[in-house]
Amino acid sequence: MREVFVIAASCTAFGKRPADSFKDLTREAYMDVLDDAGWENGDAIEQTWFANCGMGTFGQRNIRGQVCFTPLVGEGLFPERIPIINVEGGCATASMAFHGAWKDVASEDMDVSLAIGVEKTFFQEDAAKTIEIFEGGIDQIIPEEWHAYYSKRGEESGKPFDPNSGGGTVFMDTYAMQAAWHMKTWGTTQEQIAIAASKNHWHGSMNPKAQYTFEVSIEEALKDREVSFPITRSMAAPIGDGASAAILVSKDVLVRQPKFIRDRAVLVRASVLTGGKYRRPSEPSLSRVAAQKAYSKSGLTQHDVDVLEVHDATSFCEIYQLEMLGFAKDGQGGRFVESGATKLGGHLPVNLSGGLVSKGHPVGATGLSMIYELMLQLRGEAGQRQSDRAKIALAENGGGVIGFDEAACSVVLLEKT
Repeated sequence: MREVFVIAASCTAFGKRPADSFKDLTREAYMDVLDDAGWENGDAIEQTWFANCGMGTFGQRNIRGQVCFTPLVGEGLFPERIPIINVEGGCATASMAFHGAWKDVASEDMDVSLAIGVEKTFFQEDAAKTIEIFEGGIDQIIPEEWHAYYSKRGEESGKPFDPNSGGGTVFMDTYAMQAAWHMKTWGTTQEQIAIAASKNHWHGSMNPKAQYTFEVSIEEALKDREVSFPITRSMAAPIGDGASAAILVSKDVLVRQPKFIRDRAVLVRASVLTGGKYRRPSEPSLSRVAAQKAYSKSGLTQHDVDVLEVHDATSFCEIYQLEMLGFAKDGQGGRFVESGATKLGGHLPVNLSGGLVSKGHPVGATGLSMIYELMLQLRGEAGQRQSDRAKIALAENGGGVIGFDEAACSVVLLEKT
């Protein structure tokens, strides 16, 4: 397979944007990614992967990308007759689009491929639509299966599963049960989870595109409204809207670009997807499998990685993923975060964007927003939150739920050559 380069990336501001439609967000991310590539239009694009979870809630269950790009085709900004492939994979949707675009180029099927993720999860005065989107991320055909699984896991973790508690969503309850099991098994503390949350809110305060741009102290995170113990509101990703995109090209295309674009291009060292299952709490997750495959395919190890974006739908997830990705020993993720290693200025900065808990989490756009942040870091364009060393970067993005696993997980390794 041949080398693949990301030459452009974009991300809208994330937040509650009720006045902006799916088409508006598509246009914003698309025009921004063209601008980042130095292109006036998308005539060079040969295929597009369109990531979205929620448009079906509006009745647009099919041809989502085609619908969103129709105005851009009519204006001559997007090429006619090229295929648009619609992708859905829960919170890993945008990463699946990135993986598809990467395979287009790596396989020599295409020289230029676009990945774009667009999402709206905030519906003013209609919370039922938000719930409908997220309910699609867990088995609705045989819900009894996961009810039985969580009931057993609740007993093992010391946190009974009660889907009718009215506290948060079933997803927050599953994360909370995993955190409770980790606390019971390894001695992880709620304060360590709060440290991860506070750190990411600090990072987010320096990100003008983040949904939350305010700081949260450790004490404030601990005292915030409980969502599902030990998770408080400050430790959980908010509801919001946004879009993100990336253009991937072959080396043949790259060398024909202006020097400014060539100098800012980033090499994709690996892109890996894995699938989830009902696992034992003590069994490693699908993200460990994805990371090991990515390290093997790239010839890199975790020791080569300088900066990370990981899927912290809750701040406990960051602690756990540091273990699964090989940066901390099993059970030591909380202590690793507590040491200060993962904050700006530490030896392994994590979620310099603010992570999902501060940057926001419009599910169909999240994975590509991670790529956007890592592109900024690798290019040295991240402003106040710029890491002092960023040559190799890793993005981990999970989506959907199967027991204590996500349904899908992506690990991407990027290098600034």
